Amino acid sequence: MHTIKILTAGESHGRALVGTMEGVPSGFSLSSEDIDKDLRRRQGGYGRGGRMQIELDHAEILSGVRWGRTLGSPISLLIENRDWNNWQKGMSVEEKDQGSIEPVVRPRPGHADLAGALKYATGDVRDILERSSARETAMRVALGSIAKRMLSEFNIFIGSYVVQIGSQKSEAEGRKLKEKHLLDLFCRAEKSPVRCPDDDASKGMVDLIDRSAKDGNSLGGIFEVFAVGVPVGLGSHVQWDRKLDGRLAQAVMSIQAIKGVEIGRGFEAATLGGSEIMDEIFFSSLKLKDKGQPSGFYRKTNNAGGIEGGISNGMPVVLRAAMKPIPTLRKPLRSIDMKTRKAVSAAYERSDVCAVPAAAVVGEAMMALVLADAMFEKFGGDSREEILGNYRNYLSSLRLL
Repeated sequence: MHTIKILTAGESHGRALVGTMEGVPSGFSLSSEDIDKDLRRRQGGYGRGGRMQIELDHAEILSGVRWGRTLGSPISLLIENRDWNNWQKGMSVEEKDQGSIEPVVRPRPGHADLAGALKYATGDVRDILERSSARETAMRVALGSIAKRMLSEFNIFIGSYVVQIGSQKSEAEGRKLKEKHLLDLFCRAEKSPVRCPDDDASKGMVDLIDRSAKDGNSLGGIFEVFAVGVPVGLGSHVQWDRKLDGRLAQAVMSIQAIKGVEIGRGFEAATLGGSEIMDEIFFSSLKLKDKGQPSGFYRKTNNAGGIEGGISNGMPVVLRAAMKPIPTLRKPLRSIDMKTRKAVSAAYERSDVCAVPAAAVVGEAMMALVLADAMFEKFGGDSREEILGNYRNYLSSLRLL
């Protein structure tokens, strides 16, 4: 059973995005600025489109917080869409404004357009594309920032970086690295226009995005998300829906345009022998003094990505996600007019050339929400102090095993 529940609402060109988060204990500090930092990171990245020049995302906290502290009641957020000024009739909730703009009848291959229009019995694809748009992820990032803020109280930090855009790969990857190296990759990535920690690869990615934009094409890529400071024992092996890796995979796969997720060395593990991929176990009494290893057990490698049997094992949690190219193209692909059934070019909506750097930030948010849910599930309580007390008691108990 999930302890944290979130809901998002709103359309891409509607008045606003709305989000609610239930299950947040009382006593955690929270401000709009905490949230807006990640919203700014989501809007960045080389290859973003004109929409990011319009929006200046700001999360207004409507409920669940008083005097900078969470109350234990549901938190609700509002992010206004500045572009609403140009769509007030086209996206109006009033029946009198029906027909104020032309319907979209040329579905885009690779988007939810056609499948959604058939499922929801609409002849106007805009009824589908407005909600299926990645604009929705702005609210996910906002809600994920709340989870990050709470996780920081347990010294858990979540970050990300891009390892590939199109055919341009980076040599930097964190699946074999320890905490300090992961944090270094993150810091270097934050200085890159494509959020890649490899300077040479970063330049190559920028050049590739420029060529793709000139050709009217789009690009996908691969990013890594990691969490350091995660204690052993989150998730469970006892039921399929309690496995931490399964929960993470579903959460990240739910991000628009994500087509693949792997934990640790993932698919590469299938090509290696067991002796090459398993993380051997060691013990040191000196590690008992290390807050990161309260049990004294440790590993020198992290091929499993911090999760074994659906349970966190105390190593950094590391996953990769593959994002397909954005389906909206300046040189549209072939499609069919839904009214006439004749061959046409797909519709064009203002879009990005590449949004992999932004998707990585969304990946951070989804990992944060899953880990916060797992933390409160295991160390449950109604207030910050109660949960922190339960957490400290648990770490102490590990030393006695």
